Amino acid sequence: MPKTTDDLDVEALIATMAERLAQRIAARELADPALVGIRTGGVWIAERLRRLLDLDAPLGELDIAFYRDDFSRIGMHPTVAPSTLPFEVEDRNLVLVDDILYTGRTIRAAMNEIFDYGRPRTITLAVLIDRSGRELPIDANVYGTRLRLGADDHVKLLGPDPLRLEFCARRS
Repeated sequence: MPKTTDDLDVEALIATMAERLAQRIAARELADPALVGIRTGGVWIAERLRRLLDLDAPLGELDIAFYRDDFSRIGMHPTVAPSTLPFEVEDRNLVLVDDILYTGRTIRAAMNEIFDYGRPRTITLAVLIDRSGRELPIDANVYGTRLRLGADDHVKLLGPDPLRLEFCARRS
């Protein structure tokens, strides 16, 4: 049975992410970044990061449903909304934001879609939870926390207000 946990304060994890991104911006590693959130959880987090970092660039939103490589396993999402990148991607420093980094397939799909808009200078990956179980060689540059979870464990971000995490074991 799923349980909501207060063990991890989502807003505190986002503040940690903002601090780590601010350090990269101050060190000029990440000049004039634009945030791109992956729907839905990544967008919720990116909105908060944009406010905390006081960024001027508009927020980009990706719906990667048509870019996924695992339709047969997870099924098609019934509602697909268009992606919006209201800024020039070409030669831009992007911060790609998602809620949970697990297998790496969502991030691969998001990067494929981003490159359809142009070739960014850099892509920095920022995730709330960097969990174990990677299938692709993708690693977060910035994260709120790292969790070692078993293959049968699942974590999900619920929101948008308040943001909270739900943990449960998958049924076989």
